[in-house]
Amino acid sequence: MLLLSFVRFCAALHVAHAATLQVGPDKTYATPCAAAAHVQDGDTVAIDAGVYSGDVCAWTADRLTLRGVGGYAHLEAAGQASGGKAIWVIQGDDTTVESIEFSGASVPDHNGAGIRQEGTNLTVRHCYFHDNEDGILAGDNPLSDILVTDSEFVDNGFGDGLSHNLYINHVSSFTFEFSSSHRSYKGHALKSRAAETFVLYSRLADDAEGQGSYQIDLPNGGFAVVLGNVIQQGPAAENGGMLTFAEEGATNEYQLLYVVNNTFVNDRGSGTFVRNSSENAAVLSNNLFVGGGTALDGAGVQHTCLETTDGGFLDAANADYRLAAGAAAIDAGSDPGDYDGYVLWPAWQMATLGAAEARPVVGALDIGAFEFGTAPEDSGDSGGSADSGDSGETGDSAESAPIADGADPDGQEGCGCASAPAATGVAPLLAVVSGLWAGRRRRSATA
Repeated sequence: MLLLSFVRFCAALHVAHAATLQVGPDKTYATPCAAAAHVQDGDTVAIDAGVYSGDVCAWTADRLTLRGVGGYAHLEAAGQASGGKAIWVIQGDDTTVESIEFSGASVPDHNGAGIRQEGTNLTVRHCYFHDNEDGILAGDNPLSDILVTDSEFVDNGFGDGLSHNLYINHVSSFTFEFSSSHRSYKGHALKSRAAETFVLYSRLADDAEGQGSYQIDLPNGGFAVVLGNVIQQGPAAENGGMLTFAEEGATNEYQLLYVVNNTFVNDRGSGTFVRNSSENAAVLSNNLFVGGGTALDGAGVQHTCLETTDGGFLDAANADYRLAAGAAAIDAGSDPGDYDGYVLWPAWQMATLGAAEARPVVGALDIGAFEFGTAPEDSGDSGGSADSGDSGETGDSAESAPIADGADPDGQEGCGCASAPAATGVAPLLAVVSGLWAGRRRRSATA
């Protein structure tokens, strides 16, 4: 009891001393990095929307919240890099970054990042990374959990195939949810070596003009759930693979891949939708595979997937991959079940132009990332949210803004695919679920 009281006293003391540092042209600190020299553990740094050019630094305190206010605080590298690494090098633990725009990071080794993550645990929420050599580059840290939610990554990559929109090295878990990663320049939309990777209800795409490589690369395997995403490969893609697993060696402790209710669109005309290089069977359920290519290369089972050259979309030319009336995927899915308590049923879906929304139950489960009969939120112009106009940019910055807040492997071997004829508050919930699962896996591994 005495120990518990002491812990509570220390927690209360910490809260009492936490401060909010104000940043902006008429605030206490003119730039974020001016505030960085004064922050203490547990502080919040509130950064007014606007452009902060060449303001780069490292953050060393723990439990920081770094937040844009009134729109995006745009950190424009302008030829500068902290420690020759990034716009922000985050060395403290348990950091949260919200409503920040990162652009232009470039360094001699061609790994200039918006964020270089070196501490333990990171949450990135409602942020925008563009035109860097790497969007986020996270180093090895087996104790670290990284969550990216409600954010956008576009046009990152040096062009050497070794830099990516996101590159997460050996961490405990990585969750990418309700977000968009597209047009990585000759690199991957998402690369994760994490022991556990969750890619949930997001968009990973080349778009029409992109020259990216893989959409999802999990080079060392691990425990991975890819659920409810739109995954598109463009006609100019550098590589024919879309989702690869354990291609550089199945070295993570667990080797389990679940690919459930995703809409894959291959505009390249050939290649492989899912390549599993591990010896363990991947489980593919309710996936819609559209365009030329091999659905699954490697060990695996498929349940009620659909391979077709015509997905029956509302407007594929404009990347609206919701199902139109009469689409073969409607009511053609099956219950994907769960794995050891992790529910694989798709609870959410991405609205075409707006926030994530709960996926309704309309008859039987549809194949793919969308349930037929739902309307998108009326977001108006696709130029993005109101926040994008607050950053002070009038060019590419405002062109595309982040998405608003919003089975047992016991089936038949081989292809189970059919051949077809010629929300707000959601992200924290999924983060909790993913975090609980990650903790459960770690406990079971050490029990």
